[in-house]
Amino acid sequence: MRLGINLGYWGAGMDGDNLAVAQEADRLGYDVCWAAEAYGSDAPTVLTWVAAQTESIDIGSAIMQIPARQPAMTAMTAATLDSLSGGRFRLGLGVSGPQVSEGWYGVKFDKPLARTREYVEIVRKAMSRERLAYEGQHWTLPLPDGPGKPIKLTVHPQREHIPLYIAAIGPKNLEQTGEIADGALLIFPSADHLEDTAVKHLRAGREKAGKSMDGFDVCPTLPLAVGDDVNGLADMFRPYTALYVGGMGSRKQNFYNQLAQRMGYEKEAAEIQDKYLGGDKAGAAAAVPHRLIDQTTLLGPVERIAERMQAYAAAGVTTLTLAPAGFTLEERITALRAGTDALERSGLA
Repeated sequence: MRLGINLGYWGAGMDGDNLAVAQEADRLGYDVCWAAEAYGSDAPTVLTWVAAQTESIDIGSAIMQIPARQPAMTAMTAATLDSLSGGRFRLGLGVSGPQVSEGWYGVKFDKPLARTREYVEIVRKAMSRERLAYEGQHWTLPLPDGPGKPIKLTVHPQREHIPLYIAAIGPKNLEQTGEIADGALLIFPSADHLEDTAVKHLRAGREKAGKSMDGFDVCPTLPLAVGDDVNGLADMFRPYTALYVGGMGSRKQNFYNQLAQRMGYEKEAAEIQDKYLGGDKAGAAAAVPHRLIDQTTLLGPVERIAERMQAYAAAGVTTLTLAPAGFTLEERITALRAGTDALERSGLA
C-alpha cells in the first residue's frame, strides 16, 4: 500500500506551510500529493506551484470540478501539467455538489452520471491527441452547422496515458467509476464498511468493463492525528465531520449524510443534519458519535495507526491518502513522519 498526502484547499494563511508539507512528503517518499478546489483556490495552479518545488512525488487534482471547465480545457490542463512535471500528474475529477455547481458555476446539477461519462470520454479522446469529434447528450464537438472543425491537442503529454480518477460516494457513481476510470477518490472511508459501501460497487464496474481490480487505485483520504489521547484527538474532528454530514449540500442531496446512513448511523446522521441546517453547528458537532469519527480517521499512537493501516489494506485500499492535522507546521510535519513510521511498522511499505 502506498501513501499520499492531501493538502486540501490553499490559503487561510497556510500557503507556506502547505508547500513545506508537500516538500517533506516528497523527501519521505510519499507517492502522490493531492490538492482540492471548491470555490476558492483552484487545483491546477496549486499543483503547478508544488510540482515546481518538488522532485519525485506525483501531483494530483482531488478534484478538478467538472462543472468548472469544458472537457477540452481539462484535457489541455492535464497535458500541460503532465509535461511540465515530467510525467507526474494524476487527473482527479468530480461533479461537485448542487450548491457549488448551480450557485458558483451556473451549471445545472442534473444527470451527473451521464455528464461524467461523456466528460471522461471527451477528455480521454483529447489527451490521446485524436482529432476531437464527439456526439453526446451533453456535448457535441464540433458544433453542427458552424465553422468549427475537428482539431487535436498540440501539447504532447509526458505519458501516453495520464491516470484518471473520479471522486465517488454513491453506489451508482462508484460502479461507473470502476468501469471508466483508473482509480477512485473516496472520503469518509471506514475500513469496517469499505467492502459494502465502496469496493463491491467498484468491482462490479470493473467486471462490466471486462476488467479486474488489478491496477485499479482505491484511494481514500483520511485525517491523521498522532497522540495517546484518542478521545481528545477525535474531538478535533467533530466540526469537520459535522460540516460534511450535516451541512454539505442540501437536505435532499447530501452524499456524505447518505454515506453515514449506509454505515449504520441513520438516526445520528439525521440529528446532525437537523442541527447543522438549523444553525446549531456546535450542537451538530456534539451529536457526531465518537465511533463515526474514529472509523473515518487515523487517530492515536503510531502502533494503533499501523494496525488501522493493515485494516484498510485488507479492505482493498491501494493508496492511503493522509491529511495530517495540526495547528502548527511542526505538528503537521510530525504527523506526516508518523504516517511513514506507521506504514513501515504495518509491514505494508
